[in-house]
Amino acid sequence: MTDHVRTELTDGVLTVALSRPEKKNAITQAMYAALAEATRRARDDDAVRVILFRGEGDSFSAGNDIADFIAIGASGEGQLTDAPVFHFLKALADLDKPAVAAVRGRAVGIGLTLLLHCDMVVVAEDALLSAPFVNLALAPEAASSMLLPHVLGHQRAFEVFALGEPIDGRTALTWGLANRAVPAEQVEVVARELAEKLAARAPNSIRKTKALMRDAERLWTLMQAEGEAFGAQMRSPEAMEAFMAFSQKRAPNFG
Repeated sequence: MTDHVRTELTDGVLTVALSRPEKKNAITQAMYAALAEATRRARDDDAVRVILFRGEGDSFSAGNDIADFIAIGASGEGQLTDAPVFHFLKALADLDKPAVAAVRGRAVGIGLTLLLHCDMVVVAEDALLSAPFVNLALAPEAASSMLLPHVLGHQRAFEVFALGEPIDGRTALTWGLANRAVPAEQVEVVARELAEKLAARAPNSIRKTKALMRDAERLWTLMQAEGEAFGAQMRSPEAMEAFMAFSQKRAPNFG
């Protein structure tokens, strides 16, 4: 489907690697389709005990591929909730096995909100996490409008959304977004160790524990509502100005 998402199953851990390092692992719709397929596999394949998300190169993910999203907004065809990104979000909502993330470098937009669906997160101390949806005149996604305030509290979550300024890995740990903050060169090793520990636990017990801690139906309902708001904003004059300003490397003028 795409060479930009690579998967490998070893010792019960399905590693899903974003493999577009030359673009800081910015995610295209083709990549979302592959991520959805991998996440559904993690749920349905008994050989998979844990899914581990990581990024190749120096960043976890720069978020959505802007050119890809500009094309979707300009087309005006169909509903955003029919796009591959929402197939991935539905797979995340339905995932009842443990998810672990290994985060180095930038984690932007979906690169951050994906972490809210992971049960254990390892970040580099110097990693930079941000959710600049408002900077692009968009709206939160991936049920982050509920999950981020739940983790950070309203004021901190609103700051992350409204100002779009990055927080580093040490702050992410302090604020409860991560389980471990370690030097960048240790992130992959520590995340793998945690994933293998989870894979060694009683699988049905783990699944039931995770299911009791979250409401998959509520998450998906919210994701769809966010998708409607996101889609409306994506086709708005505000967003077109924000995208144009981004591509021209200038400050947007919302007049």
